[in-house]
Amino acid sequence: MAGADARENEYRYGRGREKARDAARVETFSDGVFGVVLTVMAVELLQTGPAREGGRELPDALAHAWPSYLAYVITFAIAGQVWLAHHNLWRYVVRVDQMLLVLNLLVLLFIATIPFTADLLSDNLRGSATEQRLTAALYLGTVLGEALFVNLSWWWARRRGLLHPDLDPRLARAIARRILIKPLLYLVAFAFVFVDPILSLGAYLLLVAFYLIGGPGDLRPSAGPSREGSAA
Repeated sequence: MAGADARENEYRYGRGREKARDAARVETFSDGVFGVVLTVMAVELLQTGPAREGGRELPDALAHAWPSYLAYVITFAIAGQVWLAHHNLWRYVVRVDQMLLVLNLLVLLFIATIPFTADLLSDNLRGSATEQRLTAALYLGTVLGEALFVNLSWWWARRRGLLHPDLDPRLARAIARRILIKPLLYLVAFAFVFVDPILSLGAYLLLVAFYLIGGPGDLRPSAGPSREGSAA
């Protein structure tokens, strides 16, 4: 009896069991973080709304608060697009290991920083050129860090065999190419800050719109080989 218990514990806690953990809890936890971030952004918008400003008529107060609204819309769009990408990519992940958990936590670390950098951005859009560039750089650091760790997460999941076994390798490569371009486009959007900070924010918004268009990462794991091959 003792020998059977020992064998059962070895199976349950051994190294071979490490890759048997599914991704459901990771997705649930990640969705919770995204939900909290979007809620915090909405609360911040209410705190800085025109109802808190005295001595202004409502139309004037609304017009004066445009940096807050612009930063909110763009940041909400970025966070929403990141959630969509996370949801689409993690449909292909069927197992997790410790390193993938750590990489996903680092993605969420940058996601959780978004409300802070968005608040800085809205407060300094009317500031000096130095303040505008500094806040834009912090904003870039947040979205760029998220994009880099998403790339590392996908690379690690492919390398360690954590993806769905039926996933076409051509589709996996197409997804990798699509997400690899994202950090480069963020750098291009940031470059516009030296021309006009508003133009830079507009470039971020265009980038979000581009990634909302269906691509390889949006295909379902059950898609046929011909469709997957066309995506690559």
